[in-house]
Amino acid sequence: MARLMDLDGRGELTTAHVRLVASSLGVTVRAVWYWVAAARKEGRFSPRPRTQLTVTPEIRRLLALWGGNVSAVHRELVTLAADDPDTGPVLSLSALHRAVVRELSVGERAGLRGGEAARRAHDVFGKRPVLWRNACWEGDHKHMPVQVDVEGELGCPWITWFIDCATKYILGLAVTPHAPSRDAVLAALRTSITRTEPFGPAGGLPALVRVDRGKEFLSTTVTAALGAFAVPVHDLPAYTPYLKGTVEALNDAVEEMFLVSLPRYTHRQRLTGGRLADPDAPPLTFAAFVALLLDWVRWWNTGHHPSALGGLTPLEAWNADPTPLRDVPPEHLAFFALEDDGRTRTITTNGISWRRHAYIAPWMVGHTGTKVRLRHLPHHDGEIEVFDASTGRHLGSAHLAEQASPEQVRALRSARTAAARRLRADLKAAEKLRRRRFAAATTPAPPRPLGTLTAAEADAELAAADGRDLQALALPGLLPHAPVPDGWVLPRTTAHAEPERADGDPADPPA
Repeated sequence: MARLMDLDGRGELTTAHVRLVASSLGVTVRAVWYWVAAARKEGRFSPRPRTQLTVTPEIRRLLALWGGNVSAVHRELVTLAADDPDTGPVLSLSALHRAVVRELSVGERAGLRGGEAARRAHDVFGKRPVLWRNACWEGDHKHMPVQVDVEGELGCPWITWFIDCATKYILGLAVTPHAPSRDAVLAALRTSITRTEPFGPAGGLPALVRVDRGKEFLSTTVTAALGAFAVPVHDLPAYTPYLKGTVEALNDAVEEMFLVSLPRYTHRQRLTGGRLADPDAPPLTFAAFVALLLDWVRWWNTGHHPSALGGLTPLEAWNADPTPLRDVPPEHLAFFALEDDGRTRTITTNGISWRRHAYIAPWMVGHTGTKVRLRHLPHHDGEIEVFDASTGRHLGSAHLAEQASPEQVRALRSARTAAARRLRADLKAAEKLRRRRFAAATTPAPPRPLGTLTAAEADAELAAADGRDLQALALPGLLPHAPVPDGWVLPRTTAHAEPERADGDPADPPA
């Protein structure tokens, strides 16, 4: 239109120009002449703007209140307009729908309906550049949704593993029957660094380890163990799984490709009423589960062809990468990830005292009086490593003296389980006594309690509560007060005390 009006201003606009523009734009000649007339009269080169509804902050708040329900927001606006005539007429529901679709993105509308997780599902995440082997490792915990037999009890184990981002090679892992701690992270790191079976020949020292903000990965022991080899730990912001997509994809793959086929998989399809098709399926033992998991990891590294590797297996991609590896000598890994006790101790005739227990070893004979430092694995109290305090030389290992036998440990665990079961029963009975029921209400009224109690039952329960042995509830170390000796002077309050003379007799009252 700017070109046509330029020709029109110079008096050079012809019907041939109009026909050429109409043919190029696929419109009629009359439409182009109409545009020319509108430009001559009104000076506009675009369609006349239409009055459109805009999504105001008030409408946004109502959308958040009603969970993204546009129809409910429209009803609310109609009600507000009926109460306040000064607000003006409310546009139609279809106009409000068009305004919401036009001004709010798909992610914003999904977030109003389902929250931040639904909104994030519509975000765009870029891929990290492909680097070389050992350029970056990613580590994470994975809660296995499979019930296994752990010493007679059912439990879902956890796996802690590390994967190489460039070759998708699983470098090492550790499995625990319970929630993992820093010892599981250290065990997985040790198997990842060493280039031996069952995870070799991959391994060595990485240039970077990327983890989430889990306290186990960011513990002082883990960062110090990697820091000793100059390997930084990059902790990602919380709730950002897309920043470590390699290990997150591995977490999804192990469930979809392996765990779903195991017995007692907790995410299996369910029947009507939420029942499992085979709720009594025999569980795997913990050892059998770990063996099957290691077989699957071996298949992943040597037989699986991830799409990102161009038809290669992780092992083939690792061997095809010419990047030199940085191995750690075995003597440097001998005491990898041991925590320092931080104190200097002395070997006595009873051995070494640590955490109120005695630790002994045959090599201690003849070393009484030697100053030593202790190092130990986290949560492993049965064995410690002893070093000379002055030279740092490793003297040997020491074991806990008077360690309980396996039979005693099993008996103690059974007793603790029985005590916990009794406590749960008592708490359940107490909660049943405390619970109150009320009648169903059909009109606005105060709640009406249900259930009847006779006066004799109430008196009997109150008498039982008042007749408790308070002495048995007292602290066991609390001693009763003995009678006051005759020679002691009892204190008197200031308000009723009488002044005394020097000889001890009461003074004369004031005049």
